Amino acid sequence: MRTTYRSKIDVVICIPVAMLPVVLGVSLNSVWPLLSATSEFMLMLLYLAASGFVLWMLLGTCYTIDGTTLAIYFGPFRRTITLRDIHSITPTRNPRSSPALSLDRLRIDYGAHRFIMISPREKEAFLRDIERRRS
Repeated sequence: MRTTYRSKIDVVICIPVAMLPVVLGVSLNSVWPLLSATSEFMLMLLYLAASGFVLWMLLGTCYTIDGTTLAIYFGPFRRTITLRDIHSITPTRNPRSSPALSLDRLRIDYGAHRFIMISPREKEAFLRDIERRRS
């Protein structure tokens, strides 16, 4: 059975990320009168792509447990970890870049000296589900 857990979202992470398209839009507005029609079109495409990317990151961050794997989705990025390769899962508040939209995170150590940090909204249910599927 496949179970998906959405990422918990903290304002401290969400606001700066959501501000990127706003800052880009203000910057574009200040140079807009100086641009040619081709440049306007190209910059508008860039703005829409950047805005879509940010929205995809904010709405598309989730963690799916499916049989023997954990799939981590972060916008267009995906990482798959085999459950039997997980050595430990520990709580952390490490602010290092990761596919987590909250500082209330879980550090997953797996493979040969690898780790990733995630922030499932339903942390306890996620941990129970991982443990149940690993046994």
